Amino acid sequence: MAKTNVLVTGGAGFIGSHLCELLLNNNCSVTALDNFSTGKRDNVSHLVSNNKFTLIEGDATDYSLVEKLAENIQVIYHLAALVGVKKVMDEPINTIEVNHEATRNILRSALKNKARVIIASSSEVYGANPNLVFSEDDICMIGPTSYRRWCYSASKLLDEFHGLAYFYEKKLPVTIVRLFNTIGERQAGSYGMVVPTLIKQALAGEPITVFGTGEQKRCFTYVKDVANSLYLLACSNKAHGQVFNIGSTNEISINDLAKKIKLLTNSSSSIVYKGYKEAYGENFKDIERRYPDVSRLLNTIGYHPETSLDEALQKIIVSMKNK
Repeated sequence: MAKTNVLVTGGAGFIGSHLCELLLNNNCSVTALDNFSTGKRDNVSHLVSNNKFTLIEGDATDYSLVEKLAENIQVIYHLAALVGVKKVMDEPINTIEVNHEATRNILRSALKNKARVIIASSSEVYGANPNLVFSEDDICMIGPTSYRRWCYSASKLLDEFHGLAYFYEKKLPVTIVRLFNTIGERQAGSYGMVVPTLIKQALAGEPITVFGTGEQKRCFTYVKDVANSLYLLACSNKAHGQVFNIGSTNEISINDLAKKIKLLTNSSSSIVYKGYKEAYGENFKDIERRYPDVSRLLNTIGYHPETSLDEALQKIIVSMKNK
């Protein structure tokens, strides 16, 4: 994909900034679009001197802007979205409207020159599916509409349907990626992201807060592994019209995560528990387990996320200490 012109929406965000770095290192010309609602200029400040990098402040919901930026672009990574449990619970209207409108604009703009499109979805789309392992063709079981946390899952499912519809009807080369709990440097805890929140508390000697029982289990994926997977998928024609899980297969409970972070930071903090109602209000339902089947990813690009959780946590701790 060298010398390719690439547009990254959400390019100054957590995942987007790492992806921009990787693309530039592979001799791509990169335009990053970000409205800085969650992205930060500091995330890409080290890239702005690169003459192959352009940072545009704007919104992916602005069709005229997206259409203009998509001219002469060969690959579009659509990462921009309203994210984070707290933000979703506080802003369900934006969650639905912004996520869908941005995806619609990307697809319409990409169609004009048949740009390659990678749409970032989420493991949240599996919803309340009771399977022990999630594979891409499993049934997605969204909860009741009275539980507004499901509006994010529904918005991402609509994005997936919309992207694949453009593949089927318009022959647009679209790929969907379902990300499983990405972590790494530059991730903010202010939107309900568990790892930076717990590390910040541990480093400050504050109580380490675990929601619910702490027995819910997750597979945390290092961001540079995610970026590498995204890059390789854009290089593969076999990925067109496909849905891929991107995630680690190393599972840990939130209880054990809290203990591990306490140990790695040498923190004197205590671990305390808070109910979901206290944290997010009424009608919140968490998913007890998210474990991805990544065989499709491995079979298609010969790669899957492989950085250990301890290594990822140590990198994040060092980064947060140096802030």
